[in-house]
Amino acid sequence: MEVGIEAINVYGGPAVMDVRTLFRERELDLARFDNLMMERKSVGLPCEDPVTNGVNAAKPIIDRLSDEEKGRIELVIAATESGLDFGKALSTYVHEYLGLGRKCRLFEIKQACYAGTAALHMAACFVASNVSPGAKALVVATDVARAAVRKTYGEPSQAVGAVAMLVGNRPRVLELDPGATGYYGYEVMDACRPVPDIEMADPDLSLLSYLDCFENCFENYSKRVQGVDFLQTFDFLAFHTPFAGMVKGAHRRLMRQMARHLAPEAVEEDFARRVSPSLRYCVQVGNVYSATLYFSLCGLIDHVTMNGGYKRVGLFSYGSGCSAEFYSGLISPSSKEALKEMGIQKELDRRYSLGIEEYDRILDLNMEWLFGIKDKEVDVSQYSNVYNHFMDGRKLLVLKRIKDFHREYDWS
Repeated sequence: MEVGIEAINVYGGPAVMDVRTLFRERELDLARFDNLMMERKSVGLPCEDPVTNGVNAAKPIIDRLSDEEKGRIELVIAATESGLDFGKALSTYVHEYLGLGRKCRLFEIKQACYAGTAALHMAACFVASNVSPGAKALVVATDVARAAVRKTYGEPSQAVGAVAMLVGNRPRVLELDPGATGYYGYEVMDACRPVPDIEMADPDLSLLSYLDCFENCFENYSKRVQGVDFLQTFDFLAFHTPFAGMVKGAHRRLMRQMARHLAPEAVEEDFARRVSPSLRYCVQVGNVYSATLYFSLCGLIDHVTMNGGYKRVGLFSYGSGCSAEFYSGLISPSSKEALKEMGIQKELDRRYSLGIEEYDRILDLNMEWLFGIKDKEVDVSQYSNVYNHFMDGRKLLVLKRIKDFHREYDWS
């Protein structure tokens, strides 16, 4: 049975901050700017949260389904490290506001930036089991950066957004290679969110763990897939992308180990051909944690040339703490057609460009809407310029209030 992603869409937030401007205003060392390889980072509003981001990514997919197809969605998984309740899953809200049927499993997965991949494979296994023939699953990977990273080198890359994936037996976007996967994990404190308003990270340790996991995941993959060759097997590659410069550095190191005969110019050409297209959306959005690999996949599909037939993609997912996986699948011209329907670049271009004062003001307001709020009303007049530019009248889901801890939403 063919299993994989039938449809995919991203939500890249309503506003953006230019990264070079942020470097200058924060008095960060511009010598490090080029190594980051970031252009813009997405910024969310107080009337948004992981639920609204996830629904706004998923709704264009759901709206294209017939009532019968919507009724076959029997599993909704939210993947996030930005949960809103110790017990209640985000997927309950996502399910409600997408108008899905009640004969459905709803739950949430957390494992840093790996969670989206864990959810995708869990959904694929459910479909492949055929215990409910023709059933589909919806995976929503959605995350929100915290504002407490201001004036650090982590701030320019940390972002907000979501990716939604419909998983089923008609994989128009990505057909998974069954059993072709290698995974690796162990305990390491390279990054964490110990309290609602803090993200902590050890960049050097995280990079070393990322590289270690890739090497061991690919070794595991190679043991499962006979005759695999890192250079020849995969037409394209997509990596978890905390920032594009990290991916380029990782690719260079991995090529030195796996293709030592290649000259530096050939390594650069390989990066430009097989990896660089996957970064096109990531450099405009930033690190969206559990969703980032799938921003990378969307960027790849939208920006590579398809000369007919299927192309194999190798995908690497890494989540701090840590858990990682390298797996593969097939894309085709139908993948490009499916993404074209979503108009991803058009939505990213629509976002409001913030100045530094507006940006800092929104970060301060966002800090009032962290985990654990009992009662609070949303006041969009505090950021009406952004709201009116991107949201007003567009029927996007927005948070209206929190009443006795229950979140209430409406359409803009």
